[in-house]
Amino acid sequence: MSRRTEVEIPAELEATIDEVITHYPVSKRSASLPLLHLVQEHFGYISDDAVRWVADKLGLEFINVLELVTFYPMFHQEPIGKHHIRVCRTLSCAMAGSYRLLESFCEHANIVRSHGGHGSHVLKSEDGKYSIEFVECLASCGFGPVCMIDDDFFEAVTDEKVPQLLEQYQ
Repeated sequence: MSRRTEVEIPAELEATIDEVITHYPVSKRSASLPLLHLVQEHFGYISDDAVRWVADKLGLEFINVLELVTFYPMFHQEPIGKHHIRVCRTLSCAMAGSYRLLESFCEHANIVRSHGGHGSHVLKSEDGKYSIEFVECLASCGFGPVCMIDDDFFEAVTDEKVPQLLEQYQ
């Protein structure tokens, strides 16, 4: 029995979703990740209602889709900043200074760190312009520390480069 959801999927997005599902004729479940990417691309994050909508669309249980959203760090369950910064914290980047780099981004983007730890949750600036999070391996271990701003990738980022990088996203 499917439950009515509060999320409104625009007709154009649903048409794209319907077309994507056709690429997975053996198992609609295989379309889960592509559908979640489409939903997040449209809304900026994936709400519980959106999870329920995707589950209903694919004939799955809510938990089957929620477990994907909570497992993969590229999915967000709440709105992120207009520009999202990901800083690699894997060993080679950590040794090259990624913890200092995260602090520098927070300082220059006016993101207040309310705790002393280096958790994986998303932090946001009060104005909503930036959000930041530590992520695991961005696959450029020889050129750390590395980061991404939105979909743009940067290697060997120093604290001194942070203001210039942020300036590109004004």
